[in-house]
Parts: sequence; C-alpha cells; structure tokens
Amino acid sequence: MTALDEAVAASQDWDVPHASVAVVTADGAVAASAGDQDRVYRLASVTKLLSAYAALVAVEEGALALDQPAGPPGATVEHLLAHTAGYDFSSSELRAAPGERRLYSNTGFEVLADLLESETGIAFDAYAHEAVFAPLGMSHTTIGDSAAAGGSSTSADLALFAAELQRPRLLDPATLDRATGVSFPGRRGVLPGFGQQAENDWGLGLEIRGTKSPHWTGSQNSPETFGHFGQAGTFLWVDPRAGAALVALTDRPFGPWAADAWPPFSDGVLAALAAD
Repeated sequence: MTALDEAVAASQDWDVPHASVAVVTADGAVAASAGDQDRVYRLASVTKLLSAYAALVAVEEGALALDQPAGPPGATVEHLLAHTAGYDFSSSELRAAPGERRLYSNTGFEVLADLLESETGIAFDAYAHEAVFAPLGMSHTTIGDSAAAGGSSTSADLALFAAELQRPRLLDPATLDRATGVSFPGRRGVLPGFGQQAENDWGLGLEIRGTKSPHWTGSQNSPETFGHFGQAGTFLWVDPRAGAALVALTDRPFGPWAADAWPPFSDGVLAALAAD
C-alpha cells in the first residue's frame, strides 16, 4: 500500500455510515480511492458545482451571458453565480444591493436555473445531463429538484467531473480560468459552517479558498484551491498547485465531525501526493 493509499484509507475510520473517496490527478487518473465508488449519495450544495458548469456551457453556447440581467434589478448572471445578487439564503428577500456583499444563496441558483430553462426551453436537469453528465460518462448523476442542493452522484462520477475541472473538454480553458478567478473580490461574507470571512472569495459557482480561516480544506491547500462542500457531508476540491482533486462523499450530515476530520484528511492526502 502506498502512502497515498494509506492517506485515503483514513476516510474509512470516519464516524459515518458510509464514505467514498477518490483522488484524481491532473491527467485524469484516479490515483487512489476508498469505499464503494458506485454508491449514490446526496450531494447537497456540491450540486452547485455541477449546476455552475452547466450554466457555463450555456454561456459558451450563447444561451446565457455573464452580463445578462438576472434576478433583482441591477444583478446579472455573474452576480447569481458569485453569490452577490443580494438574495437571502433561501428566500427571494433582498438583503443587500447587487455586488455589495457575498451572501451565500440557494435562491440565486434557483433563479439561474429558471432563467436557463426559459432561455432554452429545456428543463435544467435535462440540460445539465445533455451538456455535462452524458458527455463525461456520469451515468449516475442528476441535479434533481434543485439546482442549488438537489443533486446526487457517485464518487466514480465525480472523479470524472474532477478530471474535467483540471483539464476541460466541455469548456474553453479560458472560460474555466474565468470561473476559478475571484468574481467581485474583497467582499465580506459568511462561509456556511465556518463563520464570517473578511474576504469571502468566490468564482463563478466555485468557492475559492483564498485566505479563509477556518476552512473545510486543509491548511496545506493552496489559495488557488477551488470547489464546494455540502451539508450532506460531501466535498470536492481541486488544488491546481498540487495537480490533484479530492472527492469525498458520506451519508452523515455536515457538522463538527466534518469540520474536525476534513482539513487534516486533506493535508494527509496532499502530503502523500508530494511524497509520491
């Protein structure tokens, strides 16, 4: 067993019913895995990664534009993706002017999905399947009833997606670079589960680690690390400096156990990657 295999196997000691984990290198290979790779898990907010990617495909196809008005007056598609449209977390109540604050919002993604459906005439889940899941071979992945948090998938499917996030085939690399850069930099906001952040950096649907502390990734993850975690006890991050991605799916809701377990686990994986 390699150092990376041992690091990944530590996930099987988490106090969860099931855990499925995969490390995906920049060449798209699964370098190590643990747990049932074909078990289907609820994704919760990791769904936003998939929804954002589908929206970016729509932008490249011309069905949407980042500067297209969307949501409240003064907001655009980019505001919705970057959690700066001003919406409350789960309602259409406006808590700030567009661009003023980083207000993490499920509502923004629901509005985005409705816009895409109206522009294309295709249900959002069907569009995501046609634009992202089918081309990548993600046969067990769905968006479900919510573009913000209704998805389900497997570790095997998300490993395919993690490979795409490192070497895109469905998007122009420049589009992915735009998505992984900070939109509306310097905005303060709450990172759910980890409190107020002076610079709550976000890209286009992708959370960017930046200088956030505390955080759900490891202390050794680079500031360029991007991804998302979900309240279902799930996460996916890509660290461009490390040249690798980490997928972790569980069926225990996020809580103190995850905040304690995930950062050192990520650090262990990064250390093993560097050693190998």
